[in-house]
Amino acid sequence: MESTGVVIVGGGPVGLCVALLLARRGIEVALFEKVAALDEDLRASTFHPPTLDMLDGPGITPELLAGGLVCPDWQIRLHPDGERAVFDLSVLAGDTAHPYRLQCEQWKLSRALLAALRAEPKAEVHFGAEAASVSQDELGVVVHFADARPPVRGRLLVGADGARSIVRKQIASAFDGQTYPETTLLVTTRFPFEEHLEGLSNVSYCWTEGGNFSLLKVPGRWRVSIYPDEALPVEAQLTEEQVEATLQRIVATPIPYEIIEKRPYRVHQRIVSRYVDGRMALVGDAAHLNAPSGGMGLNGGIHDAFELSEALAAILLENAPLARLDLYDRRRRPIARDQILAQADANRARMRERDMGRRREILRGLQAITADPERLRAHLRRSSMIEGLCMAAEIT
Repeated sequence: MESTGVVIVGGGPVGLCVALLLARRGIEVALFEKVAALDEDLRASTFHPPTLDMLDGPGITPELLAGGLVCPDWQIRLHPDGERAVFDLSVLAGDTAHPYRLQCEQWKLSRALLAALRAEPKAEVHFGAEAASVSQDELGVVVHFADARPPVRGRLLVGADGARSIVRKQIASAFDGQTYPETTLLVTTRFPFEEHLEGLSNVSYCWTEGGNFSLLKVPGRWRVSIYPDEALPVEAQLTEEQVEATLQRIVATPIPYEIIEKRPYRVHQRIVSRYVDGRMALVGDAAHLNAPSGGMGLNGGIHDAFELSEALAAILLENAPLARLDLYDRRRRPIARDQILAQADANRARMRERDMGRRREILRGLQAITADPERLRAHLRRSSMIEGLCMAAEIT
């Protein structure tokens, strides 16, 4: 049976990041991903300042900057009147080397990580390799595959295999939480919203009569997340006519919108009861799912990857006991629960507020924060995930 140091199940950006960090430290890694090639759909697109700081270490951030859009601010606004609160990230200049958000498609991160990983002699990457089961004993872990591929043994195992994680099922960790009742519609278009909505940021969360939507720009197009009319079936809202009518309510134009992609998605808020079991550990969506409001899902997964790689390296290179993985759990799980999921839920609740008087009250409160540099910095340290990382670092 083939053997290695760390077996990683799941080849999304979080699994690739763990693999690269370990391989750069001279640790043998074997990564297995069930799809045949990298997905290049949109998925996540927001990178927060501390994530860019982290990815600078392995040399990935420059590639992201070259392929993305720097966002010096983001905003919450009323539509169509345009009244808004604008959050200027430059106040974080003393906290980060990257005082801005970066809008860049998730697949560009995966592509950069994969290219770097394939140059590492200690790393093996296998696409089209679906893990069917995992097990462990006192000496290591074993992964069996859905096809005729022979099983693989390693000393440690990382479950980076997403929301339907087979590693999580083996750990038998409860995945507590909820699925929100609404279905969100994601539409991408090349329509230049910035030329029609005065003062629009590249990341803008918008209240509109009876509902809300968000506009997130990536190179060459806008992502429109539409929180739909709950009186209509999802299928009816995805018709060309209905999508066109929805976009026309954002900006009316005599020329029909060019729709690049449209799809529905459900929003989940879930977290496991433990990240670690013996020689196995979970990262990213395998461990936690959250609402996309605030763009913290992918970022939280990358933060997991860096923390977990430190624990794995300590065990394999410094002869730390297996219990070193418990520190990873103690640092990451409470932050995901109390910071990431809680903030995402609060962001969703705020944007789903329907009462116009209450919306204006919330907006005035946000504008008061943006007008006060100290309050703004404190707010952005939380929403940009800096505060959570500082809290985690203090846990021993």
